[in-house]
Amino acid sequence: MNATGDAAGASARSADAENPPVRRLADWDDAALAGLADEHGTPLYVLDLDRVRRNHRRFAAAFPDAAVHYAAKANTARPVLQTLEAEGAGVECASAGELERALDAGFPGERVHYTAVNPPAGDLDRAVELAAEHPELTITAGAEDTLDRLAERGYDGRLCLRVNPGVGAGHHEKVRTGADAKFGVPDERAADLLADAAETFDVVGVHAHAGSGISGDDLSAHRELVARMGDLARDAPVDLEFVDVGGGFGVPYAPDDPPLDLAAVADATREALGPVDAELVVEPGRYLVADAGVLLARVNTVKETPETTVVGVDAGMTTLARPALYDARHEVRTLGGGSADGRVEATVTGPICESADTFGEHALADPERGDVLAVGNAGAYGYEMASQYNSRPRPATVVVDGDRSAVVRERETTADVVAGEREVNWL
Repeated sequence: MNATGDAAGASARSADAENPPVRRLADWDDAALAGLADEHGTPLYVLDLDRVRRNHRRFAAAFPDAAVHYAAKANTARPVLQTLEAEGAGVECASAGELERALDAGFPGERVHYTAVNPPAGDLDRAVELAAEHPELTITAGAEDTLDRLAERGYDGRLCLRVNPGVGAGHHEKVRTGADAKFGVPDERAADLLADAAETFDVVGVHAHAGSGISGDDLSAHRELVARMGDLARDAPVDLEFVDVGGGFGVPYAPDDPPLDLAAVADATREALGPVDAELVVEPGRYLVADAGVLLARVNTVKETPETTVVGVDAGMTTLARPALYDARHEVRTLGGGSADGRVEATVTGPICESADTFGEHALADPERGDVLAVGNAGAYGYEMASQYNSRPRPATVVVDGDRSAVVRERETTADVVAGEREVNWL
């Protein structure tokens, strides 16, 4: 290798060292997290905006010729949206609420896609209103009925057609959307619907999405989906601005899982798409924010049983639903837990009256009441899926950026839980 090549290789290795493809739970500063738990209480979500920034830059570098649109449903905290807008990302919104939040965070209309599934009437009304204010934004329709509903509302703006290519992938059967009839119009109907839609709307793109949490094992399904979208784009009866192949790019939840080979995914995507006279759009969600967040919880109960040591904490399935919903694995460790010596296998559980309310089995260092546990990869689909089941208030969220930190979501109280309730006058 010549001197120039040596320098380029060294630069790449240096960049990898500064921005590794995955941030493990052990890479967080235990003392800083413990300080936040003491200051703000638990349960507490912590989001690192610099990690969000770095994840986006790594992803955008892997897809230099594509438009990167953040899938906002992963985490809609305003500072996260503002950070990604400042990085030049676009945004994909799955609801009218997400659409409003993205625009309020500063995303210009030309970088906003509204991609709802079976949108309720109120959502569609609001989307059309916002499109009138921001005519550069794009509305994606996944059913012929939705096209009719848009036309009935007088919408004639930018439209993308969501297609069901019959190919699904993802970490759990509940998130494999590409082959689920709920999502998109049948592949064989797409060309005719594009031609029909062009009579009413400004048809600008086609969209498909295989699923969520795609790993290297799912790459063949991803390639097949992208290839089918490339075929559709080349045969489309209208000129397209973009081909959106969705997101679902996975992250390693277990500490020994390898990171996604993003370069291989990017190469496979470009190769599968083939030559198209349209821009490629990709929609990462969890890839940008999962390892930028942790959930902090405090131990309140340690119970020895013949089967296991039960470690009860003040966070549960109402705080982080993924383990109960998908049997998802999130690494858990004790802050300041030291080496692996002296650890015990423990079942980490929450305070909810459900057997599903567990974070699984984890090796913890001599668990004691008052310990603070950190739950990794909690930046995606953590707070977004939190609930008030059992009348439990939702937790607070703190963002950090370098040496700065700020509360961006106040901890709810019971008064917040019942705020929308009204007295019945006959009781």
